[in-house]
Amino acid sequence: MRNRSIPGSSGQVRAIRKLGDSVLHTPCEPVTDFGPALAELIEDLYATMYAAGGVGLAANQIGVPLRVFVYDCPDDDDIRHLGHIVNPAPAVTDGIVLRGPEGCLSLPGIEAGTERADRAVVEGVTRDGAPVRVEGTGFFARCLQHESDHLAGLVYPDRLTGRRRAKVLRTAARAPWAGPSSGSYV
Repeated sequence: MRNRSIPGSSGQVRAIRKLGDSVLHTPCEPVTDFGPALAELIEDLYATMYAAGGVGLAANQIGVPLRVFVYDCPDDDDIRHLGHIVNPAPAVTDGIVLRGPEGCLSLPGIEAGTERADRAVVEGVTRDGAPVRVEGTGFFARCLQHESDHLAGLVYPDRLTGRRRAKVLRTAARAPWAGPSSGSYV
């Protein structure tokens, strides 16, 4: 029998901020309060990620500019990785760089081939302040790099160049969810 609750089961689903929202383009602040509000935020992140069908979600994607993200993501061997990281250092990457399909809950319905390293390591702490080191390869490495980018104020189109970038931004500007600020993102 399980002694732990299911991540997100006590969380509230929050609105996900879309491309162009300033909170997505500003580096997040470190978490300094490891109290109940942080545990609640992590639960809300899981609940929101699951409701949206994602594999990772950063706090700024729900409008909270703190260095926290959650994930429930398989790697290329279909091994499930589930967890959260608070105050992560930037992802350390190595291995070959691959261009693979990448999407984002802040750009729903839009995907583009994005270059990412095939291996990533992220170090930070848990909601209790215990050190944590997460290593990923393949799709999970992509997820770790993607969520780390969010905390630095980056979205995946920032990794694109030329026509690929222009196409994503043009598609985002015309998307049904696009607000006045999504068309001005350059």
